[in-house]
Amino acid sequence: MPTVLREKGFRFFFYSNESREPPHVHVRRAEGYAKVWLDTLIVADMNGFSPSRVREIVWIIRTHHTSLVEAWHEHFRD
Repeated sequence: MPTVLREKGFRFFFYSNESREPPHVHVRRAEGYAKVWLDTLIVADMNGFSPSRVREIVWIIRTHHTSLVEAWHEHFRD
C-alpha cells in the first residue's frame, strides 16, 4: 500500500492488489475516505468527506495528475 502523495492532511495511496482495475488513487484523512479514477477524475467511492472536501481532493489530484499516473504505472509496471 504505497503512499504516493501527502498534501493538506490527505494521504494518497494505491492498494497493491488492484492492478487489474483502471488507474485510480485512494485518499484518506481523519474524517473520510475516497477512491478517484485517474483517467476521468470521477469519484468512484467516498465516505465521510463533505462536497467541498471532495472538490479539494479532485483539485489536488488534478494538480499532481501526471506524477500520480506515472506512480501508478511504475508501481504496477504497465
